[in-house]
Amino acid sequence: MSKETKEPRKVDERDNDGLQDRVVHIARVAKVVKGGRRFSFSALVVVGDGREKVGFGLGKASEVPDAIRKASEQAKKNMTKIPMVDGTIPFDVTGKFGSARVIMFPAKKGKGIIAGGAVRILVELGGVQDIICKVHGTKNHQNVVRAAMDGLKQLMLPEQYAAYRGKVAEETRQIRQSKAEIRRSTKVAAGKSGAAKAKK
Repeated sequence: MSKETKEPRKVDERDNDGLQDRVVHIARVAKVVKGGRRFSFSALVVVGDGREKVGFGLGKASEVPDAIRKASEQAKKNMTKIPMVDGTIPFDVTGKFGSARVIMFPAKKGKGIIAGGAVRILVELGGVQDIICKVHGTKNHQNVVRAAMDGLKQLMLPEQYAAYRGKVAEETRQIRQSKAEIRRSTKVAAGKSGAAKAKK
């Protein structure tokens, strides 16, 4: 089966349920049969409510609108709720699918969405306001979306994570430091250990 990629169309619609559809990628695929090649279209669509739920679907049909409709219907059946704290994700997470890896970091309020391509569409429709994402490995749209969804499904609220580990939420809270702060704390620790050795 050979593939010929086609420029994705920007389709951004809201239906009666308040869900928003956005086409990530459209590809023209060809199946080799006895009489020659049979062409059809494959569409990758992301659906979200812009608050906390998001999903994706893949549809294939002989016409582009039918492929988009099928993908949208499939996406609505496979929606995931994203746990968020103050408009961002609770902790760092890495999603994997095939050779694609999507690393997602929480961001401070006002930072915005630092992500590209399919991941940006996914987190936007999921209602995330501040996040930093990086894609490693393959840039295949399907694999990237699946890897990002894998990462989002791993998320849980701090209270849920603390209960899972049998601790209090404050004990499991992540504290992010800048490189300068890490260097400073390392120097302080090294100075204290050096002073202690000198006393001995």
